[in-house]
Amino acid sequence: MSVNTPRIAVTTGEPAGIGPDLCLALTDHSFAAEIVLIGDPQLLADRASVLQRKACISEYRQRVPSAAGRLSVLPIQLAAPATAGKLDPANARYVLQTLDRAVEGCLQQEFDAVVTAPVHKGIINETGIAFTGHTEYLAEKTHTAQVVMMLATPGLRVALATTHLPLAAVPAAITRDSLEAVLRCLHAGLRLHFSISDPRILVAGLNPHAGESGHLGHEEIEVIEPVIALLRQQGMHLSGPLPADTLFTPPYLSEADAVLAMYHDQGLPVLKHMGFGRSVNITLGLPFVRTSVDHGTALDKAGSGGADPGSLFEAIGCAIEMTRCRSSG
Repeated sequence: MSVNTPRIAVTTGEPAGIGPDLCLALTDHSFAAEIVLIGDPQLLADRASVLQRKACISEYRQRVPSAAGRLSVLPIQLAAPATAGKLDPANARYVLQTLDRAVEGCLQQEFDAVVTAPVHKGIINETGIAFTGHTEYLAEKTHTAQVVMMLATPGLRVALATTHLPLAAVPAAITRDSLEAVLRCLHAGLRLHFSISDPRILVAGLNPHAGESGHLGHEEIEVIEPVIALLRQQGMHLSGPLPADTLFTPPYLSEADAVLAMYHDQGLPVLKHMGFGRSVNITLGLPFVRTSVDHGTALDKAGSGGADPGSLFEAIGCAIEMTRCRSSG
């Protein structure tokens, strides 16, 4: 695809959730890109009927641009008919098939980026398939040794040193090697995808008060501080370890391009409070651009007409900009 007109693959997510609703809303918005949905065309047609909205659905044809106001769909067939709000384990593999096709297309340069609608981790795991999230799944499928999950909203980017782990497992997961790899990936991603030549990164401590000189934990002294010192010597612009309860304040954030939180619920509640519905989930380190919405499947809203497509619009817009930065870099 042309750098000026990227082709973006959008997976439709859990079929019982709001993913199909959000994808149908794409006909209401114009993007500087060709949008290709990956999912079951009949699912989209059925959901459009439930929502009482028109849907001009055409089958995706490679090298034939999709028409404005139409949904170009690369068909992947459901295993069983889907009902809004009702999970069905039979369709768990279908969800992964849409992701696999998006990955295949990106690796073969058929697509310039992939944007993912929300999936339901629980129903996938109930079928015996180990699935902790898009981030980990895409890393495994692309044989990428190091990826970083980062959420962004206007005025704030928060990356994670660990992702979907029980809280009790977090300290052991943060080692000098793992933290160094995450910071290198985050630094490179900010340069490649956001054209930030010298990223300024705030690094949170793990413990309250960043360990308070060892009185509230030793991870800062034994792991985080040595890694920051090493990477500073190599030219990275890092600050920390900083107490998480104060680093998310204007004096710090005004001087930073991103925050590295040590675990999921240390950083993401702040970001989502600041911009829920306008935030984008980004995976750094993959061989292609990947973004996603900042919310879950919202089964209770599926088929109701109450799903807000704002985060999906933001995710697609972010993917387009990241693709351009990557191409120009």
